[in-house]
Amino acid sequence: MSRWLRAMVIVLLAASCGGGGGSGQAPRNLDNACSILEQRPGYLRAFRAVERKYGVPVHVQMATIYQESKFVSDARTPFRYSLGVIPIGRQSSAFGYSQALDGTWDEYLKETGNRRARRDNIRDATDFMGWYMVGTRDQLGISLSDARNQYLAYHEGRAGYRRGSYNSKSWLVRVAARTADRAEMYRQQLPRCSRLR
Repeated sequence: MSRWLRAMVIVLLAASCGGGGGSGQAPRNLDNACSILEQRPGYLRAFRAVERKYGVPVHVQMATIYQESKFVSDARTPFRYSLGVIPIGRQSSAFGYSQALDGTWDEYLKETGNRRARRDNIRDATDFMGWYMVGTRDQLGISLSDARNQYLAYHEGRAGYRRGSYNSKSWLVRVAARTADRAEMYRQQLPRCSRLR
């Protein structure tokens, strides 16, 4: 078997293990909060539970999950490749709806005692986000309704946010602005959802 063909077989095998579809599929029409909640009633229960427990508004949770995973329960970061073809692992350990990293997830499990929590479960993933965002509010003074800065701290980590690491990442500043815009769009849509009446 030629070297090129062997490399292609490895790439195809790695791609087939990517875990993007199946039961982890996203709802349709992600620009419509009402449509999302109609398709996935369990999401609304999870979002409301976090809003009651932590005070993080539903629209901020939804916009953050959209940005992190597009509502795909088993989302993972892409593979990195050596020489353009040989997979050498994923870009990070981020996984699930919330794209929580292994270390931060372990910290959440330890602090909350919620040892059975799973990152591909909407209730657990949103609870993690609420826990993290409250810590961000307490440590950095960022309001729970400030989707832009909560997202920056979520992406960069609190220490990175404090250092202003995002200032050298113009793409991330744009993403955070889009996350804030989406949160506002969802905020305006939610009162019109029949499921919320």
